[in-house]
Amino acid sequence: MIYSEGKIGRVFIIRLEDGDKLPACIEKFAQEHKVTAGQAVMIGGIGSGEMVVGPRKNSMMPPDPMILPIDGVHEVVGVGVLAPDKKGKPSLHIHAALGRAGRTMTGCLRLGVKTWLVGEVVLYEILGADVARLPDAESGFELLQPKCKKKR
Repeated sequence: MIYSEGKIGRVFIIRLEDGDKLPACIEKFAQEHKVTAGQAVMIGGIGSGEMVVGPRKNSMMPPDPMILPIDGVHEVVGVGVLAPDKKGKPSLHIHAALGRAGRTMTGCLRLGVKTWLVGEVVLYEILGADVARLPDAESGFELLQPKCKKKR
């Protein structure tokens, strides 16, 4: 385990509007408000987009993602971690559970989804944590890297 310690800074309560695209709109908000690290919690509705729902085979590197379209309006609850990418821009890794008519799918929203009517996000700024989201050669993912490299 590698970690970095920080403290809660500002807390933003954000109302997303119909058609706002995640994760891009939260990344833009973070950049405009100079939030470099944080946690986002979301509830609301998602109307369209695509979701990564896992790798096809767990032994293949880099993974071949399984992608499902979001067809129709879904309820959503999600949580993500915000960290700067290799260029210092905010990058939000957010996973969510989407439900409709008694069925649920869960996965990563990195390909982009659009809010339906309203989304509510609480963004907790984390101060003092020395972290970045950096490319990993083996997986092809941008992985969270605490820079202090403390091991427990």
